[in-house]
Amino acid sequence: MPDAVRALAPAKINLTLHVTGQRADGYHLLDSLVVFTEAGDGLTLADGPGLSLDLTGPAAAALAVEPDNLVLRAARAVGASRAAFTLDKRLPVASGMGGGSSDAAAALKLLAGRGFAPPDAAGLMRLGADLPVCMAAPAPCRMRGLGEAVEPLAGVPALWLLLVNPGQGLSTPAVFKALSRRDNPPMPEVLPRWSDDRALAEWLAVGRNDLEPPARGIMPGIGDLLAGLAAQPGCLLARMTGSGATCFGIFAGEGALQDAARALAAPGRFVLATRSLPSAR
Repeated sequence: MPDAVRALAPAKINLTLHVTGQRADGYHLLDSLVVFTEAGDGLTLADGPGLSLDLTGPAAAALAVEPDNLVLRAARAVGASRAAFTLDKRLPVASGMGGGSSDAAAALKLLAGRGFAPPDAAGLMRLGADLPVCMAAPAPCRMRGLGEAVEPLAGVPALWLLLVNPGQGLSTPAVFKALSRRDNPPMPEVLPRWSDDRALAEWLAVGRNDLEPPARGIMPGIGDLLAGLAAQPGCLLARMTGSGATCFGIFAGEGALQDAARALAAPGRFVLATRSLPSAR
């Protein structure tokens, strides 16, 4: 292989997450507006005598190098057997930011540069429901169905985002199990092009994350995080992403964002001030 190469595995943020149905096999149907951030995990690929993964970074202790790690599963799915990965794990695990799926997508993109064709849509879904949308990163997308229907969106501006996690993981199956209604309305069939971050935040205010109420029931501290974000000067919208427990605030400018990050910092809490990546113009 050539010299080592590196890729960003950006955080995935569900600005909306509408649960619109449940199939007979138990899988849920979704309609979600997804953006990716300038921050995330880092993944490096180098030559190796076999397939391996080293873990570094502030969140590495929460992971183990196991055969079912998504980076290793992704590499095996495309037949890569001489690949040494190093994952700089910076996003908390089980946090609703698609960290594992984004890491796996980064691995597939790096391996594609070495001649390994990525799996088809069915193969991506076998790795995880977030894999198709993470393969589309960094483009803002609409994700529907089980996660396999991904449509890049125009007219999504960059957003100043504050991500806050209480330092605890939250089980996605437990959150779905606690969901009281599974046939909620989707987003409008045709989405607008938003002129700026304020226009998008105002539109999002009538949207939902249908997993937020059950997640708050399981982990009441999520409500405290949302209240803390909403109370910060310049916060345009506060919401949970994914199945939690990470919450995000959209801020009117970088100054307000940094002030809020300082105000909400606390021992054991993950706080990240970042920016989302906009649609291509």
